[in-house]
Amino acid sequence: MKGTMTRTTRATLAVAVRELAAADVGLARIVARHGHPPLWARPGGFRTLVRIILEQQVSLASAATLFARVDRELRGGWAPAAVVRAGERGMRAHGLTRQKAAFVVALADRSAADPRWFARLARASDDEARASLTSLHGIGPWTASIYLLMVLRRPDVWPPGDLALHKAIGRLPGQRATPTSEQAVRHAERWAPHRSTAARILWHGYLSDARGR
Repeated sequence: MKGTMTRTTRATLAVAVRELAAADVGLARIVARHGHPPLWARPGGFRTLVRIILEQQVSLASAATLFARVDRELRGGWAPAAVVRAGERGMRAHGLTRQKAAFVVALADRSAADPRWFARLARASDDEARASLTSLHGIGPWTASIYLLMVLRRPDVWPPGDLALHKAIGRLPGQRATPTSEQAVRHAERWAPHRSTAARILWHGYLSDARGR
């Protein structure tokens, strides 16, 4: 089974940041300018995975606003039974797109039918957890990787297709353009077995620079 069930902690994150900064001048510059990145840990379970689905291809702020509003308005809030009861039509009435309404209802169906599914994800290897997540309608490699990185806190995960990471890599020394997803995946291989920490450093730098502009 590829991958481990090791969880990143603040202590292991600090060690990984030091190792990456010592080996990579681009990451070292980000750390020197902005400090160590946050752990960005999220609780496991249905609500968090729904939130990640809502974050697909939109800003974090707009996803947070939609999540909070539906949580207030939907009878029962973001609970599997409440989403199943509302169905796709009901979730669309609460502001979800047709596509994301289908995604969250499929997840709610799975969660309601198999309440121990999330607990098994936490005990699975990286590959097993990724395969289980992506078997669901609407959960692709990026969504699965964010769950592994931020919820399961696996240390060597790279989220493919993350535009912020692509832009951050494009700003590193020696880079002339924003890479494609495949190019970013290949570039990130140099940061194994700390790719999750490299992603955190790059996100931290990208977001910090954006706030500073």
